[in-house]
Amino acid sequence: MLVLLVYSVPFYAQEYVPVMKVEDRLEAIKDQNVAYQWSEMAILGTANDTDRIAPRPTVTSRFLALVFVAVFDAWSAFNDAAIPVYMEAYDKFPGDKQTRANKEKAISYAAYHTLREYYPYDSLQFKKFMLHLGYDPNDDSLDSTTPAGIGNLAAQATIKARYNDGSNQYGEVEGFSKPYSDYTNYKPVNTVDQLNDYDRWQPKYFTSDTGEKFAPACLTPYWQLVKPIALSSADQFRPGPPPKVGSKRLQKEVEEVVELQANLTDEQRALIEFMRDGPQSVQQAGHWLKFAQQVSQRDNHILDEDVKMFFANQVTAMDAFIASWDSKMFYDSARPFALVHHYFKDKEIKGWKGPGLGTGTINGEDWRPYSPSAFLCPPFPSYTSGHSTISGACAELLKLWTGNDYLDVQVEIMPGALTEPQALGEPIVLDFPTFTQAAEMAGISRVMGGYHIQSDNIAGLELGRNVAHKVWDFYNYHIGKNN
Repeated sequence: MLVLLVYSVPFYAQEYVPVMKVEDRLEAIKDQNVAYQWSEMAILGTANDTDRIAPRPTVTSRFLALVFVAVFDAWSAFNDAAIPVYMEAYDKFPGDKQTRANKEKAISYAAYHTLREYYPYDSLQFKKFMLHLGYDPNDDSLDSTTPAGIGNLAAQATIKARYNDGSNQYGEVEGFSKPYSDYTNYKPVNTVDQLNDYDRWQPKYFTSDTGEKFAPACLTPYWQLVKPIALSSADQFRPGPPPKVGSKRLQKEVEEVVELQANLTDEQRALIEFMRDGPQSVQQAGHWLKFAQQVSQRDNHILDEDVKMFFANQVTAMDAFIASWDSKMFYDSARPFALVHHYFKDKEIKGWKGPGLGTGTINGEDWRPYSPSAFLCPPFPSYTSGHSTISGACAELLKLWTGNDYLDVQVEIMPGALTEPQALGEPIVLDFPTFTQAAEMAGISRVMGGYHIQSDNIAGLELGRNVAHKVWDFYNYHIGKNN
């Protein structure tokens, strides 16, 4: 067996029908380099994973990062200066063998095997793409003198290096055999029915499309224990504490959330929904992979450039998630959902009444974020905002990588489509002129939507930028710049 396929494809995988399929993307990516094409396959796997399971942004950020680490390591065999992250004991290909065709083949095998490992249900989709590229998906050679062999070795080394890295991907932690199960036994101070500490996170009841109530548990409450790639530790840049109940600062920030959410424009609704995502979400790491794809198309990247950019971009996203979860679980802070109910108890306020009901006068205890009932707010502590942290990190990294702040991306979206389809506005074109503005728009969207207070956003953006500069040093070492 080529790689550590502990988490192999279930025997009934043939019954799984993916929503996104390779055939649907071939025309759109035919003119792009092979590294870009594999980034599209990574997005396909992430979207289908969300559709099949649920949004799990921490987990998918790790998947995406490790795919591009393996791709980078395979590519490094064809660059005299590059230093692989996990692959060891191989010789560089001589200059006359450092051809584009050999690079394409090597990175394809690296991408193929890591994607199969992390998105096993879509193995058949990735196999189709290998065949489309003209490669034999059954070539399991480990001959480091061949492009296929070096790609296979890169995938194998990455998967092996990240086994037992704290993610519990394979249920390898003793006593916690379910993949991704919480081995820290986290128990929130507040239960879904009993609020014991206003400063701490409380699970909330959601309502399914069938009317059934359910309260999601905290998502991966151990993620701060996952080993980062570039950071020395999860708490390397941990911010100071958030404001507490009783402080003027927190009261002001909670009032700001209520005011913003009560007066949303169509453009703001569109921004909230674009950043929140819906079905087939690729979460924040995937969002910033898509922004990187836009940079690739805009600047007519060749394969080498995309290998390096996607590698740096996704390592940044993964480590930013780990850093954000360190802050989230260390402070275990409350969401605006509970804070608004506390500060405006027995008071009438202006707020959004729910899908199809518009905005008007409501009781403070009835306030809710601008979200459908099936996903009222993210099921984990608030500080720092994940959107702000990952967006701040990836924006800063792309700014460093390109040498400027220019993004120039426009997205057309129908406001209300994900939250209140009964109240659709006219199509809105969201403009993201710079990386910095895109990150700040992502962050403020979470305040406007009622998921975070401003402190979560500001601290998250700063935390993310600190992570990006650390990853930038790591990246420059591995491309051989600092040697």
